[in-house]
Amino acid sequence: MGMSVTISAAGDSDAEQILKLQYLCYQDEAELHGDWSIQPLTQSLDALRAELAGSRVLVARLGAEVVGSVRGTAGADGTAVITGLIVHPRMRRHGLGGRLLTAIEERLAEECSAKRYRLATGRRGEGGLRLYRRCGYAPVGTEEVTRTLTLITLEKDAAPAYVTSA
Repeated sequence: MGMSVTISAAGDSDAEQILKLQYLCYQDEAELHGDWSIQPLTQSLDALRAELAGSRVLVARLGAEVVGSVRGTAGADGTAVITGLIVHPRMRRHGLGGRLLTAIEERLAEECSAKRYRLATGRRGEGGLRLYRRCGYAPVGTEEVTRTLTLITLEKDAAPAYVTSA
C-alpha cells in the first residue's frame, strides 16, 4: 500500500530538509536563466530559519520526507506574498504544487485576513507560469533582476468569505 502526501505547518526541525529541497528544486531555474547566484541557491540555513520564523510555512510530506514546501507573509494592506513554492522533481506533475498553493492561500486568508495574493516567478519558468495562471493568477508586472533573469509578478484576489446566517 502506498503512502499519501500530507500537507502541514512546518516546524524549525524541517529547515534543513527544506533548504536541501530548495537547493535541488532551483537547479532547473538557475540553468534556465544561466545564473547560479540566485538567492534560493545561496541562502544559508540560518537565513532560512530566520525567514521561516517570520512566515507561514507549509510542507508536503511523503512519510517523513519533505517533498514540497511553500511560504507566505501578509502585509497590513491585506496583500499576502507567496514565495518558495517547491516540489521535489520526482513528485512534479501530480498536482502537489497546486495543493500547496491552495493550502497557503487558505492559511493566509484565515490567519492573516489576506485579500489578495502576490507571487513572482522567472520569465522562462513555463511550468510555474502555467500553474499560476491555472490557479487564477494574472501578470501585473515584470522586473529585470539581472541581464538573464526577469521576474514576472502575478496577483489574484482572495475568494470572498461567505457568511452563513442561522
